[in-house]
Amino acid sequence: MRKLPPLHALRAFEAAARHLHFARAADELGLTPTAISHQVRQLEAILGVELFHRFPRPVRLSAAGEKLFPVLRAALDQIAGTIDHLTVTTSEAPLRLSVTMAFASRWLMSRLPRLRADTGMNIIVEAADLPADLHASDIDMAIRYAGQPDGQAEWYPLFADAIIPVCAPDLVNTTPPLTPNDILSLPLLHYRWKSASSNAPSWDRWHAHAEAKGPLPAVTQRFSEEIHAIDAAVSGQGAALASQHLVADLLKAGRLVQLSGIALPGLTYWAVFLPTHPHKDRLEHLLSCLRHQSG
Repeated sequence: MRKLPPLHALRAFEAAARHLHFARAADELGLTPTAISHQVRQLEAILGVELFHRFPRPVRLSAAGEKLFPVLRAALDQIAGTIDHLTVTTSEAPLRLSVTMAFASRWLMSRLPRLRADTGMNIIVEAADLPADLHASDIDMAIRYAGQPDGQAEWYPLFADAIIPVCAPDLVNTTPPLTPNDILSLPLLHYRWKSASSNAPSWDRWHAHAEAKGPLPAVTQRFSEEIHAIDAAVSGQGAALASQHLVADLLKAGRLVQLSGIALPGLTYWAVFLPTHPHKDRLEHLLSCLRHQSG
């Protein structure tokens, strides 16, 4: 006979450990922070160990908590996946794909009919710029843009990226490539990078990377979203630094031109899903099809 603590206490601890925040765990489970704290205390009393260091804040896992959390998370994922597998057949289950707004608009939408035809899957696109929590949502796969995996799931590289200077063809009088100084003489468009990083694409970094002469001109227009900077470039408002994959279709259609082969190194597009997913074979098939669509 298995001797296990109450399931509600295990679920409360797993959610609190994943968020490292009792209030967020409470929101996920539909409880109050006090109830989460009480259930975690109950589990600690049963086990005879502290699972969190509560002070100084923010809370962090103790050595015992670090040992229990990944085992419990994997077990709950597997239970949820098996239940999904029992209640929904493979042919009926839609596949939910989480992507950023820019990736959805500039890369995925034009390829979605082919992906659906090649996979035979009903793919539901969930577009949002905040990363989806694969453990606490019904998202099956996420496309993420990052340098390295974070270890919270299985990460599969789709394609590496580079950040290239582009503009509308009518904005330049000569056929590219242009010199760095000619590019920097154009109206410059900039967008805010989603995460604070010294590697964020900027005209300042490109100016240094291209070894351009003279001071960097002022940026003409700033945007909060990459997709808006790309749209502004298409409409002839200036030159933008953009992901080569997000502007690939626009370059092919002649709506944008690449101004130079001098590019900033980008990050990598990854397909991310849980190793315990009940339809992992479907996700691996979608992964293969995504890779074939990278051109």
